Amino acid sequence: MKKSILLLVLIMFIPCLSYGEDLNLDGQNYILIEEKSGRVLVEKNSNVKLPMASTTKIMTAILAIEQGVMDEEIKIFKNDVNVGGSSIYLKEGERIKLEDLTYGLMLRSGNDSAVAIANHISGSEEEFVKLMNKKTKEIGAINTHFTNPHGLHDDNHYSTAYDLALIARYAFNNEKFEEVVKSKSYRVKNEREYDYFVNKNKTLWDYNGGDGVKIGYTSDAGRCLVASASRNNMRLIAVTLKDYNWFNDAYSLMDYGFENYSLYPIYLKDQLITQISVLKGKKDKLPLVPKNDFFYPMQDGEKNNIKISVRTDETVEAPILKGTELGSVEVYLNGQLIRKDKLIAKYDILKESFFKRLFKQHFKEENN
Repeated sequence: MKKSILLLVLIMFIPCLSYGEDLNLDGQNYILIEEKSGRVLVEKNSNVKLPMASTTKIMTAILAIEQGVMDEEIKIFKNDVNVGGSSIYLKEGERIKLEDLTYGLMLRSGNDSAVAIANHISGSEEEFVKLMNKKTKEIGAINTHFTNPHGLHDDNHYSTAYDLALIARYAFNNEKFEEVVKSKSYRVKNEREYDYFVNKNKTLWDYNGGDGVKIGYTSDAGRCLVASASRNNMRLIAVTLKDYNWFNDAYSLMDYGFENYSLYPIYLKDQLITQISVLKGKKDKLPLVPKNDFFYPMQDGEKNNIKISVRTDETVEAPILKGTELGSVEVYLNGQLIRKDKLIAKYDILKESFFKRLFKQHFKEENN
């Protein structure tokens, strides 16, 4: 039989900036999210579909890292060169590591690098684009559609500020991606002696804590920026599209986030949430703990209620192994579910022998 427990936790909280309100930015399509939780802190027109230029390459990079082997040396073919736009000037017949191509993609924004990666990973740009679009749906970026791996204009190549924030958030789960996009420069040795790539993303130099991710520009898309920064264990991701004041607007968004929000633990893994009764076990009670930590960005200055609902079986029967899923914890803000996690057994409970259970039952009856 299932039981449900409702815990009421009073903590300092304020909801995100009203969707109808803005920060007097020049851009008209932007968003700011906190990376760990994905919480939207402020946005304006963030679901409008727009061309996104080279911010496309965030997806290209994460697929290169996930699907490829960074140390693998790749031969450059005719289809990989002379792509147009920004370039790392690949030459037909040369050999270069996938890692070097990935740095050239994200730091120098090489369109030829994007095509070389696509052809290497999937055999053709067309097949790689299918992979890109499949991944966007898995991430939940449902208003994004790719037609190429680099971002040169196509009427059917578009995204939204919200979707690009989701894609960047997903990509930051990968340590290699984080290493690449936070690099200010990169030196690659190849058949042309040395190449030296300098990151075009000024956030790394201009903004305190800046650590990525990608700029983009075409005449159709305008100036597009996905920027990130980390302070006090909190990373913010700002996206602004078709914005001539792109960097300043992104900095203003992140200033707002860092000045008004801090990341607080709602619960930690291994933290006792509840206990359940155990039948036929060497212990009568079993502590349940969350499988994961849960941190959430919050503002000081106003109290609101966060409700935590715990659902478990009333009793379980031994033996039980540590880590066995035995319930769930749900976190609600203003009635809206913001997190659901598994509750698991904190430790093993072995089954008690029949004779020992019989003796304990007899002893209990004798003392009643």
